[in-house]
Amino acid sequence: MESFFTRYRNLLVLLAVLLAQIIGLAVQVRRTDSGRNTLDAKDPSGVRLIRLWADAVVTPPEQIFHAAKLGAVALWQNYIDLRHAREQNQELQKTVDRLRLEQASLLEDARQGERLQALLNFQQRYIYKTLAAQAIGSSGSESSRVFYIDKGSSEGIERDMAVITPEGIVGKVREVFPRSSQVLAINDQTSGAGVILETTRIRGILRGDAAGRPQIVGILADQRIQPGEKVLTAGGDLVFPRGLPVGEVVRVRPDPDRDSFIDVIVKPAAHLDRLDEVLVITSTEPQFSAEQQQDQATSEVLKGAEAAAIKEQRKASQIMAERLPGLTDPNAPVTGTVSPGQNQAAPPPAPPVPKLLHPLRPDRFTPGANPQPAQEQETTPPARQENKPETKPESKPDSKPLQQASPSPAHAGRNP
Repeated sequence: MESFFTRYRNLLVLLAVLLAQIIGLAVQVRRTDSGRNTLDAKDPSGVRLIRLWADAVVTPPEQIFHAAKLGAVALWQNYIDLRHAREQNQELQKTVDRLRLEQASLLEDARQGERLQALLNFQQRYIYKTLAAQAIGSSGSESSRVFYIDKGSSEGIERDMAVITPEGIVGKVREVFPRSSQVLAINDQTSGAGVILETTRIRGILRGDAAGRPQIVGILADQRIQPGEKVLTAGGDLVFPRGLPVGEVVRVRPDPDRDSFIDVIVKPAAHLDRLDEVLVITSTEPQFSAEQQQDQATSEVLKGAEAAAIKEQRKASQIMAERLPGLTDPNAPVTGTVSPGQNQAAPPPAPPVPKLLHPLRPDRFTPGANPQPAQEQETTPPARQENKPETKPESKPDSKPLQQASPSPAHAGRNP
């Protein structure tokens, strides 16, 4: 029997020659990035076909082997080798629970810190002295709106002290114990607070109804009261200081017991259903901060300097008025008021009247002389007047200024 190579020698040689040619071409031909084959030896950027063919032959088996390896590893780790998985799962569950509790605690601490920061800022800005306290319990009854705080008589708490928050009023101290106190909220039926509406300035009494809603009672029907109006404390109850926020008007309803009166339902500004920290007003004496005291001292210094400057100006004006000559006689009587349009300057004083030591002939113009009656002057003979012509020139110059200055009252209406 002939051998296989002897029988198919020609065919094998042909196949060998073709394979050699193909391999030679694969070594010489390069595949460029654009997918075009080239024989240019100067362009080494392409990949040889022999490498491409080798990669195409080797890659599928290699991928299959790698996928089988990954599958076997995953099968071993996830399904076979699970000896400590239960213990690890329990430890992880405990860690998750602990972290959740810590997260809730940190969140509560952060919220409490924000509330305390807001409370501290309000306490520093508030003019009255306050004491911070924490709500520690409630009455446990729907009919009674009271709660307890962790401050008592040992911290200076007394009955009827106002309890507030930065948002608004809460209530007043009802009972005081050594380490705690009972607070009556404003939405209780037995509570009472004097309030005033911000816009209409209508006063009333705030107390709670059966459902625990604050309402203003004792108000006559008024169309000006509208929902959304702010409600403030009036300060007349001697418990809550004036001007603290109470809430806002929700609606107005007629009083079922009195026809001409209405009840104003108020939404409280403070969250009465979830109180945590509150402030108790322990003293109504104004308490000023360091900055406010400094501002007040600066204001007083400026006022003192201004008053001193005004005093110096007045003193200088008085000195100047004493040195300048007066325009009016201080001893002259006040004849009447001067109208705004009238000239207020007084007329200059009259010149002094010359006094005759030895008058030649006294007449009615001579000061201190007794004038003769009109009948005697008319009956005087003309000869007697002609005998003394030299006395007339001397008396005429003196008669004119005397007549202009102060005419005799007896002859005021006669022409000289």
